[in-house]
Amino acid sequence: MKKFKFKQVLATGTVLAAGIALTACSGAKQNGGGSNKKSSASVALITDIAGVDDHSFNQSGWEGMVAYGKSQGLKRGANGYQYFESSSASDFTPNINQAVAAGYKTIFGVGYSLKGAIASAAKKHTDKNFVIIDDVIKGQKNVASANFKSQDASYMAGVVAARTTKTNVVGFIGGVHGDIVDLFDAGFAKGVQDTAKKMGKKITILNQYVGSFTAADKEKSIAKAMFAKKADVIFHASGSAGQGLFSEAKSVNEGLAANSSKKVWVIGVDSDQSNLGKYKSKDGKKSNLCLTSVMTGVNVAVKDIATKAAKGKFPGGKQLVYGLKHNGVYLTRGYVADSVWKQAQTARSQILAGKISVPSHPSK
Repeated sequence: MKKFKFKQVLATGTVLAAGIALTACSGAKQNGGGSNKKSSASVALITDIAGVDDHSFNQSGWEGMVAYGKSQGLKRGANGYQYFESSSASDFTPNINQAVAAGYKTIFGVGYSLKGAIASAAKKHTDKNFVIIDDVIKGQKNVASANFKSQDASYMAGVVAARTTKTNVVGFIGGVHGDIVDLFDAGFAKGVQDTAKKMGKKITILNQYVGSFTAADKEKSIAKAMFAKKADVIFHASGSAGQGLFSEAKSVNEGLAANSSKKVWVIGVDSDQSNLGKYKSKDGKKSNLCLTSVMTGVNVAVKDIATKAAKGKFPGGKQLVYGLKHNGVYLTRGYVADSVWKQAQTARSQILAGKISVPSHPSK
């Protein structure tokens, strides 16, 4: 996956006034320069605290916005498209205010942590369109809510994990407990359990939460403990904290030959995380440990809603749910064995046909 080289967009109180006066980018030059004429089609993205280049949710959203901009003939900058990066929750409202003052028509908040800030801004600026990603804001006609059936793609990941593990021990690492991460947790567990039953095997699922979406060091420690308990496939839904899992998996695999039966795998989340899985084995061969990634189509949602807004059909007051159909969620092909991939696709078809019901919360 192409990795963007972004300019930082800081919108703290100290630069807010000056940044608004010049551009939406705290005075930085806009990408590509030039001017845009379609102000009604202009869009802005407010990240959560993981940042725009998080190899995950925010990055996927920005990729969708870039794709939208290109489809509309817009340039990055005023009257076009832009992102505003948050380093803490205290940046949410100033970033939104800056986007509003700079004239962006449709403003996206990426992640449920921005729900309050988006809802408040929408009440103050009824002439603007607002979108909350991964949560629902009800009763506000200028707010659209976008959510994902991540449990379905996670079920497929569970099928892949169960059919890939050699130790019959797999793991799940979540970021913070809540309805959204529950989707990944529940879907993965159900996929593993159903597949193990079909195979006549007993597969243990190790499950632990980081308590954060950014604490990579803590996740690395959790991963180390799981690998010590013989887990050889671990799926994470923990934002940028997941980089700790990848780091620990590399430490294990770099001490093994490329074709070792003891190789461990990671299943990525939200965006294609295969770029994080690259490593060199003990025998000097280039390899990759990212088995597959559960893709959350934030890019799909951003482009879809932005396009609707540009056509004067902004879905205000509505909740849009993106699923396996039209790739709102899906698995990357990654390094999944052909026979295993076939089983995952069978599961996909059965979910779409209603033959498999995937829970949205883990069983207690």
